[in-house]
Amino acid sequence: MMRTERACNWCEGDMPLTARADARTCSTRCRVALHRAAKRNTLPIELTTRDRWIRRSATKVPLTTGDMPASSTDPRTWSSYKDATASSAGVGLGYVLSDVDDIVCLDLDHCLNPLTGRLAPWAAAIIRDAGATYVEVSPSGDGLHIWGRADVRQGRRIRRPDGTAVEVYGTGRYIAVTGRRHGSCPSILADLSAVVTKLTA
Repeated sequence: MMRTERACNWCEGDMPLTARADARTCSTRCRVALHRAAKRNTLPIELTTRDRWIRRSATKVPLTTGDMPASSTDPRTWSSYKDATASSAGVGLGYVLSDVDDIVCLDLDHCLNPLTGRLAPWAAAIIRDAGATYVEVSPSGDGLHIWGRADVRQGRRIRRPDGTAVEVYGTGRYIAVTGRRHGSCPSILADLSAVVTKLTA
């Protein structure tokens, strides 16, 4: 099947060449999945009430709602959650982490089997340590983003012996937001200070 340069808002695969200009998903299956996720997965209010939203391209380039380049260090290029979700720029949403508050994200690479939903033991341990906080599946489908609160002024990438990594970010970076809640996690941001300290010790 011939494809366009646009990407599906759910699976992030290429859009069919025959897709309408305003189509956001590549198939009925993805459209239904996106609709169900939007109804089921409520993002934490701590995120949706801050004007730190951007759009993102299929290659992870941050974009404004007007489809222009955005910057994780320039608030003039950020938008409200409402405006960002209404925009069709790029393939999805992103949230900018800033040093004006203590919202952080732990990015766990290649820890989730997208077919079975099974977590790698090391990732399951971090999830347990994090407690009741918002966690969602990353755009790749095999990683997790753990959202919470902690004092993180310098991003860290912790490489694991098996080649996977945990990244800890708190400012000067945007994180892709999918709305694909992991398991039955709540829509709240917990204190992740102890988890961050343990990971970066």
